[in-house]
Parts: sequence; C-alpha cells; structure tokens
Amino acid sequence: MGYPDVRPRRLRRTPALRRLVAEVQPAPRELVLPMFVREGLTEPRPITSLPGVVQHSRESLRKAVVEAVQAGVGGIMLFGVPQTRDAVGSGGIDPAGILNVAIRDVVSEVGDATVVMSDLCLDEFTSHGHCGLLAPDPSAPGGVVVDNDATLARYAEMALAQAEAGAHLLGPSGMMDGQIGHVRRALDAAGHTDVGLLAYAVKYASAFYGPFREAVESALDGDRKAYQQDPANAREALREVALDVAEGADIVMVKPALPYLDVVSAVAAAVDVPVAAYQISGEYAMVEAAVANGWLDRDRAVVETLTSIRRAGAQIILTYWAVRAAKLLSALG
Repeated sequence: MGYPDVRPRRLRRTPALRRLVAEVQPAPRELVLPMFVREGLTEPRPITSLPGVVQHSRESLRKAVVEAVQAGVGGIMLFGVPQTRDAVGSGGIDPAGILNVAIRDVVSEVGDATVVMSDLCLDEFTSHGHCGLLAPDPSAPGGVVVDNDATLARYAEMALAQAEAGAHLLGPSGMMDGQIGHVRRALDAAGHTDVGLLAYAVKYASAFYGPFREAVESALDGDRKAYQQDPANAREALREVALDVAEGADIVMVKPALPYLDVVSAVAAAVDVPVAAYQISGEYAMVEAAVANGWLDRDRAVVETLTSIRRAGAQIILTYWAVRAAKLLSALG
C-alpha cells in the first residue's frame, strides 16, 4: 500500500500530534552541567571562547549549582583550575586543592539533590598539560612519553582525595590503559565501595577541545594522540568500552558527541550499563558563534542537537547548555 493511502504527514500536522508520536525527547534529569572553578577568584571570569560559560569562584559555584538543581539538571561535572602547577599534578591530590575543596563546597550546599561528579585527570594540574606523568624516551617526540602505569598510581591517589571530599561519581578521563580497574580497586580497598565510576571509555583525540583548553588554562604543548583515540576508529571504541565495563565502570561515556553519533549508537547497543555522551566545548562554541552571527536560532539548535545525541542512544548528556536546555525541555512538557 502506498500513496495516497499512506500519508506519513498526517502525524506531523499539529504540535500535539508531533508530541504524541515523538520517539525520544531528552529530559532535564538526563543532563549534566560541566563547571569550572578557579582557585583565587573572587567573582566569575568569562571564558571568551565559550560565551555564557565562566570560570567560577567558590562562592559563585555554590550559587550556580543551586540554580542547576532548581532547573532539574541531573548532575554536575566539576573541573578545577589551580593557580600553580607542577610536573606531577600535586594540586589534584591535595585535599586543599581547588577541585577537592569545590567538591566539598558543592556537596555541603546541595547534598544528594543532584549527582556531584568530578573529573579524575591530571591535565588541569600538570605544568606540561598532559593527562599523566612523563617519563624520558629518546625515541619519542620531545624526548618524553606519558608513563601509563606510573600515572595509574597517581590516579588512585586522586580518586581517594575526591571520594573523601564527597563526590558521588568520579570521571577517569585520561585514557590510560587499566585506569578503571586500578581506581576501582583503590576505592574499594579504602572503603569507598559506593563511589561510582563514570568512565571516559571512548575519548577521541579531537580538534573540538580548543575552548576547553582556554577554560582550564591548559599548559599543553603538542597533542594527546598517543593515548586518546584515533577519530578514524570505531571498532577500537567498542574494545575500550568492553575493557572498562569488565574493570568495573558503572557508566561509560563517548566524547565528543556530535561527530561520533555512530559510535554512541554502537556503544549503546553493546553494553548493559548506562551510556553518556559529552557535547564538548567546540560543539557548543560552533553553535554559539553561528547564533552570534544571526545564522542559527539558539534554542532550536540546542534542543535539536541534544535530541540527536539522545536518539543515538546516550541516556546521559554532558552539555554546557544543561540549565538552559532543562528549562526549554520543561516548557515543552
């Protein structure tokens, strides 16, 4: 049976019909807001490449988290920006370091009203900007490599500091082999069996991280292609995910989101744990730049991009638009 008997447009005729048959719609509770807190600030500092996003002071962070909770956002992901860095990322382990202090601030402010997540990586805290500890290697570019196994020991220390500060979920994001299993064992041995792991299981060496580097004042010179994934590879992503799930990941994530919707879909079909995707800084910045030039309608673009990520299979979405999107989605019903 075909036209004129079958007319798919019948179900698109009115807003009510379209709502009735919509296959997916992101919900505010599925959104996570990434937030930056910088040591030493007394007021928020705008991030020029991320219009509308700021480096928070401790006080403004507390207020912004309350706003996010009131909007119905499901969680927040905290990133710390220290005033000083060293080769081994000491600020990430220090209980008085900005990220650990911020975790305690947020937990004391909102408790369990939202899911408090923290980035478990050294790149914001190292003077060289890499996600791990460096070791000499004359054959490598620059004469150094990221030492995978030495880095795991540092991640374990960082995980304990964040767990003791009160984080609900830790986000190991450095793409070191074995990082999930190593951190899980360290947490369990210290009695933090209830602290969950949101594994950055699939993190590509993407060109879209640029604005994030400004947000955390990254000291990186070079790239992370030796440990982040090649954008050409999808089967490799499934291997990484399988390893992380086997090592104890509670949630797995794909990053970036929009350029890798095929990977999000494949991961969602392959695992029985929740799948997250991170709509990263470059994705946000592109839309905001187009909006500033009058080329796009921001609200429509926000909802459409989030819907596409949800449709691909991610049930949790990290996005800098989380609060705005939560309000838009609540209005849509």
